[in-house]
Amino acid sequence: MNKKIALGCMRLNKLTIEEADKLIICAVDNGIELFDHADIYGARKCEEIFGEVLKRNPKLRNKMIIQSKCGICRGYYDLSKEHIIKQVKESIRLLNCEYLDILLLHRPDSLVDYNEVNEAFNYLYDSGLVKSFGVSNMNAIQIELYNKYLTHKIEHNQVQFSVVHSHIVSEGIFVNMSKEESHSRSGGIIEYSMLKDINLQAWSPIMASWEDGTFIDNPKYEVLNNKLEELASKYGVTKNAIAISFILRHPANIIPIVGTTSIEHLLEMVKAKNIELTRQEWYSLYVSSGHILP
Repeated sequence: MNKKIALGCMRLNKLTIEEADKLIICAVDNGIELFDHADIYGARKCEEIFGEVLKRNPKLRNKMIIQSKCGICRGYYDLSKEHIIKQVKESIRLLNCEYLDILLLHRPDSLVDYNEVNEAFNYLYDSGLVKSFGVSNMNAIQIELYNKYLTHKIEHNQVQFSVVHSHIVSEGIFVNMSKEESHSRSGGIIEYSMLKDINLQAWSPIMASWEDGTFIDNPKYEVLNNKLEELASKYGVTKNAIAISFILRHPANIIPIVGTTSIEHLLEMVKAKNIELTRQEWYSLYVSSGHILP
């Protein structure tokens, strides 16, 4: 299994350019290739800081897969042709990267015109501004509908997934059962992605929910933290690394988007790539987080 971890740049605006420079170089030096952005992160300040780092270190670009997202506006979503093209060009300018390796449509737009999206993708691809395309927070049938109209098909999907927020796993485990866990919230997105060779990415890999924040050292998740500590001791890593290894263990080759701004935490979490949880350990984490098995 080819295990990969990405650096999420949503909080890059909390750093100085010097601090961001050190973080990004550390990420590259430790095997991270994918860098995840969005036009709304830090009101575009995150892209700007990243671009300044690339100006300082232009040779880094060839070692990177740079991804950005668009579509979220203040109080509404916009996946019109004009908006997509405008946001991509501005992202490229701020990122100082000449092109995006990946463009994701950030959220479903109920008013989307699929033919317009196709026109936007064709223009961006033919102009050399975007190499591949994907979505974020969309289910299997939504992706199928996009691909009905698209010349350049959806190749990536970014969804929320962690050992606690693991509905995309639960709905497969509880298929054809009456338990709450059997309710499909993603349309079988893991199985669909494996079937269609779509690359899955996991955002907020150590977050339980917006209300609870991280589950690491959160007293509400005492049982899970005890299990994380037990496995961290066994493998000689931190609980963060074990939480990331839970995602990496799945055969769908899901890429965790690690949103840390701390070099120390980054170095802790990249160690997850060297961990291969046993089946028993993986399921014990799942159950310890409050889930059940049928």
